Amino acid sequence: MALRLTGTTLQSSSPASTPGASALSSEALVAQARAMLPRGDVDGFAGLFGQADTLAEPQRQFHARLALIDAGVRATREVSEAQATRIFVAIADATLTMLEREPAEPLMLNLAGVACYELWSLDAAQALFKAARGLDPALRDAERNLVEVARRKRGGRHTKPLHAAVPALARRAQSVAQRARPATGLTISLCMIVRDEEEMLPRCLAAAAPAVDEIVIVDTGSKDATIEIARSFGARVIEHEWTGSFSEARNVSLQAATGDWLIYLDADEILAVEDAPRLRELTGQTWREAFYLVETSYTGEVGDGTAVANNALRVFRNRAEYRFKDRLHEQIAHTLPTYVPGRVAQTAVRVTHYGYLGSVREAKEKSQRNVELLRRQAAESTPTPFLHFNLGSEYAAAGDVAAAVEELQRAKAMLAGDGSLLTCEYAPALFGRLVLVQRMCGRLDDARRTATEALELFPDLTDMVLAQARVAQALGQLDEAVSLYDRCLEMGDAPARYGAMVGGGTFLPRLARAELELERGDAGAARTALEWCVEHHPDFLAVAGPYATALLRDGVAPDAVVVELARLDSLPAMVRIAVAGVLRQAGAASTAAEQFRLALEAAPKNTRARVALAELELTRGEWAAAAEQAHLVPADDAHAALACRLELCGLIGRAGPDRVAPALGRAQQAGVPAAERQVFEAWAAIAAGGEAPEGLPVAGAPLLGVLLEMLLRGADGARFVALLPALQRSQLPRRDQQELLAEMYLAHGLLAQAAQEWMAACSPAPDARGLIGLARVAERHGMLEDAANFIAGALELDPQSAAARAVAGRLPVPASA
Repeated sequence: MALRLTGTTLQSSSPASTPGASALSSEALVAQARAMLPRGDVDGFAGLFGQADTLAEPQRQFHARLALIDAGVRATREVSEAQATRIFVAIADATLTMLEREPAEPLMLNLAGVACYELWSLDAAQALFKAARGLDPALRDAERNLVEVARRKRGGRHTKPLHAAVPALARRAQSVAQRARPATGLTISLCMIVRDEEEMLPRCLAAAAPAVDEIVIVDTGSKDATIEIARSFGARVIEHEWTGSFSEARNVSLQAATGDWLIYLDADEILAVEDAPRLRELTGQTWREAFYLVETSYTGEVGDGTAVANNALRVFRNRAEYRFKDRLHEQIAHTLPTYVPGRVAQTAVRVTHYGYLGSVREAKEKSQRNVELLRRQAAESTPTPFLHFNLGSEYAAAGDVAAAVEELQRAKAMLAGDGSLLTCEYAPALFGRLVLVQRMCGRLDDARRTATEALELFPDLTDMVLAQARVAQALGQLDEAVSLYDRCLEMGDAPARYGAMVGGGTFLPRLARAELELERGDAGAARTALEWCVEHHPDFLAVAGPYATALLRDGVAPDAVVVELARLDSLPAMVRIAVAGVLRQAGAASTAAEQFRLALEAAPKNTRARVALAELELTRGEWAAAAEQAHLVPADDAHAALACRLELCGLIGRAGPDRVAPALGRAQQAGVPAAERQVFEAWAAIAAGGEAPEGLPVAGAPLLGVLLEMLLRGADGARFVALLPALQRSQLPRRDQQELLAEMYLAHGLLAQAAQEWMAACSPAPDARGLIGLARVAERHGMLEDAANFIAGALELDPQSAAARAVAGRLPVPASA
């Protein structure tokens, strides 16, 4: 038989084995069918379909019917032609009876068509196959079966029915085929749980609202404007106390929803606006119970546009039995009829997820919270590979890579132990994360072995080749790294079913090659690779920073660099911050400052950008502007301590006590250490006309050095001279004071002052460090013979000194110990 029987290949594990299942199951019915059919009891077999209708849940009933059809078709291969005809009549009657109740069932239409085909009712079969294809164009078996019907029609046909029941069955089939249409008028509800999401929620709701009929939002304790924003989009907001369980909160939202279908999103997820009509079309597919969407998750730190694509189960029918479980990384798939073919389908509807970006995770401290919830979950239930996988992932995000390696290896071992590594849905992601944390731990050989093992299981997983390339580059095996990057480009991106990195076979290898070329000093080659990324993937924003670096090193003016970066789809705040950092490092302070300001216009609460701008303003000598920016950072922010330091630097000596005193109080509130606060208090006292105090602690010396260097760099000689006694009267040993000042003077070209400090450091007895310092001063003066003599003395005192040998290597005059 050449026909395709989509829907008759059932999973080996029966749903009847799950807790609470009825004693009557598809397995029990199939066992009866297998006993009846060989002895010719077709009537008894037909009666089993009625028994299937008595199962408790509609999906179990459907599963049982498919199992019986499968058993019947298999039996036709072992019996006489007459007996087979009777079986196909029973199958046709049973399938058409089901379809008369609900004609929009593509799998059942295809199976009814197969039965009619075998009964030589070809017009009826053709109508049923067309109806199946019309409902589900992706049902390839229906298309193939239509080809087979056409072939049989061309080859001749029976002139009379094979069985007396066939004409009536054919009429019923034609009627069912005409009624097989997608449902109309069904509604969809967006269900969300939120807390303090005022920054992300507006964009999420603006994209999703046109695609849904209802928005239900469960708020678990927001203290910002989240609730007001939600209501502005017409959402029904339910305020629910947070109990530490994401499943509980999600189930509250599901319980309150009234739509025929449900979609759930987080505030940091954006539905593709152009996919809204596709989402709406899904509601007519009543033969489905759930849909996977294509989710692209941006990962990494600020400005890093690395992304991973995976299939996310986000849309399902509104049924009381479909509910979440687990405190964290909550799951609903276990309640869905995934055991029934065709009930859960993949779609092309896209969602973008920003919640794994380093900046977002840092702001919310998600990782620490998630680890705690997972630990509680582990204490409440039997640990599973998925739990260890999630724990490892959260440890990695929190920066505890050693713990991440342990948890991910445990998950991998458990999957290997039960033989499910190859079939486990998240195994490719597990390998990818394990390789990453092994690299972060410096366990490069382990990372290479893990990547090789993954490729043995998943040969088309490009991510693992990319990982091998990065390991090779870290080991200094640059030719091998280049070869592996090229191999990634040959392979292309890995299939989305792996949850693979977007760009693993396109722009990510090119970016890696470009960074390698920048390390080699070939800015032109790096620029060429990155220009390809900008041209072909302007949405890949991680290219911005490296591209700016390559352009600057290739001689492009800073303002022209910014213009060139405008070719990207957008320059959101996180990208502008990265670009500003590159510009600042290249000495383009004013252009960098403008980028920081534009970032703050887009994201006023981005304190990282605000602190960076304040720091930059200080380096430019814009003291008041620096203090103003730093003052805007809340005292309880993660960057508050640095902001307070910057504010005090901008204020002391330039503002009165009425502004300095509150800033000192904020510094204490923000957690600035006591030793550093003493330094600022001493500076404030000096600026007010007092004397430098005695005995500032050694712990405050690094900050004191930074302040002096900042004043020196800003050509603020008066304040530098005023603050210098605070260093001289501190508890830092005099020898260390002299070296600190000498290095500072040398860095700013004050060679006479540097020489004076190094000479004082070498009195009464020189040491290697002092002589090396004098050699560097002499070298800068062009006094190369004197420099060689100083280095010779340093090497005599310390023959192993790498610093002395480094200076000696630059000198044309030989120096020997």
